[in-house]
Amino acid sequence: MTNGDGATNASVPDAPQPAKSRKPKQPARGAKVAATDQTENAEVVAVEVAPSTPPKSRWRTEVRAEPKDETESDQEDELAPVKRSVPAWLVSMVFHLVVLLVLALLTTPVGEGIGSMVLEFGEATESENFELENVNIQSSDSIVDSTSDLDSEMVVDTDIQSLMDTIELPSETLETLEMVQVESGVGPASDSVKPMFGGRSGAMKSALIAAYGGTQETLNAVERGLQWLAKNQERSGSWSMAGPYSDAAPFSENRCAATAMAMLAFQGDGNTHLVGPYAKNVERGLRTLLKGQRRDGFLATNVRGDDQQAYGHAQATIALCELFAMTDDSALRGPAQAAVDYCVNAQSAAGGWRYRPRLDSDLSVTGWYVMALTSAESAGLEVPASTLRMANTYLDTVQMYDGSSYSYQPNRPASYAMTAEGLLCRQYLGWPQDEEALTQGINDLVHGGMLDPNNPNVYYWYYATQAMHHYGGEPWQKWNGVMRVELPRLQLKRGAESGSWSPQADEWGRRAGRLYVTCLSIYCLEVYYRHLPLYDKHGK
Repeated sequence: MTNGDGATNASVPDAPQPAKSRKPKQPARGAKVAATDQTENAEVVAVEVAPSTPPKSRWRTEVRAEPKDETESDQEDELAPVKRSVPAWLVSMVFHLVVLLVLALLTTPVGEGIGSMVLEFGEATESENFELENVNIQSSDSIVDSTSDLDSEMVVDTDIQSLMDTIELPSETLETLEMVQVESGVGPASDSVKPMFGGRSGAMKSALIAAYGGTQETLNAVERGLQWLAKNQERSGSWSMAGPYSDAAPFSENRCAATAMAMLAFQGDGNTHLVGPYAKNVERGLRTLLKGQRRDGFLATNVRGDDQQAYGHAQATIALCELFAMTDDSALRGPAQAAVDYCVNAQSAAGGWRYRPRLDSDLSVTGWYVMALTSAESAGLEVPASTLRMANTYLDTVQMYDGSSYSYQPNRPASYAMTAEGLLCRQYLGWPQDEEALTQGINDLVHGGMLDPNNPNVYYWYYATQAMHHYGGEPWQKWNGVMRVELPRLQLKRGAESGSWSPQADEWGRRAGRLYVTCLSIYCLEVYYRHLPLYDKHGK
């Protein structure tokens, strides 16, 4: 397929096909979505990152031993006779009392009668000392050797049953959680910073899983997927759209996008480059992304095809912003802000983004950039309010039926995939939960575009799952009731590709490949805790 400029489209979805058809013209508010999800020329992210001069930023953990004070030494000498006179049995008794107290604290049951929770954010503690400039990133594309297949019967050691027994409905549970209220409208990050990523670990993660209908099987499926991704990381630290796994993307390579997508899957489950069971995988991927960043902030360097560059940079920007928000690692502020600045400068006059900076727009590419900017805003990075207002203006040009349906570009037919993506953008850009067009659009997706395992379309499922989750209520319960069963069921549990999802039957998977489909499926199953709910109990 070629785009309007004659360039070959080598990757992601143009516009995913809906499960059911609708009329392409704009009738009365009944027929919401057109017959086909024709997102023409919407590509799968695929860009090859060639190493360039690594940024000067580095991570440092410097621990200096403080000299002993002379008075402290004198005090120790004075206490020596006292120490020798203390009976051994008294020392032993005190020691065991302390141990018993610690054990009592550690064995206190968690999750019985969840009360109010307050999110506290502070600086993360680095797991080890390392400097980016001293890292030797190999150019070899060979993968890390793996002699063992994934365990198809693996079970995640996370007991959420007690929480699920005490919490029945999301609306009831949310009253017990100290959620962050998101203001209507758009504004600068300093006015309304949203800790989007505060539910990815610990007690809050467990509470959110229970509140929004996650299960042990959704947790197990996520873990199996992460194991597959870890197994397929290259020695260079990057991931590839082209293999070495089966059913790779049949077109062009895009290591920037593949690496960013894999990192986002790990990060969505609470891993960073500093903490988590997959911290090493994230760290190596991060080094690869930063090694390819240009001075103007652009991350998808040395790629073939403007379409590949656009997707790759947006996804890599999201990965950097998330890591900075999750860790407060000061070494990431500069690279993340530079990547965000490139996004801002690439916005077209119409308010959206597409393949070439400032020249054109489509909703498929714009959706990734809106997520990049809102992630940056949540991380406390600088995002001009005018940029977000212009993005809202662009959404006005691709909306139909007063904003309840959306198309790939102006004057194109609406589709389920573009409607889900458009509604999600509206949610992040300030629409309240009771916005009439949002309610209408969500209901249209539930009643006309319910997740169909016999017609896989993970591109559509990815956006619809997020939009439904943030909206909540009955639409989310209906959607999740199907999603949490069917997505784990579709995951491969035996063989070399155990833990992944097959792209063969997927609407866009045949073009995008196994890694693409697997990452989007993992995002769907992490939805319970990946992003904190946008609305409080009042729908604001």
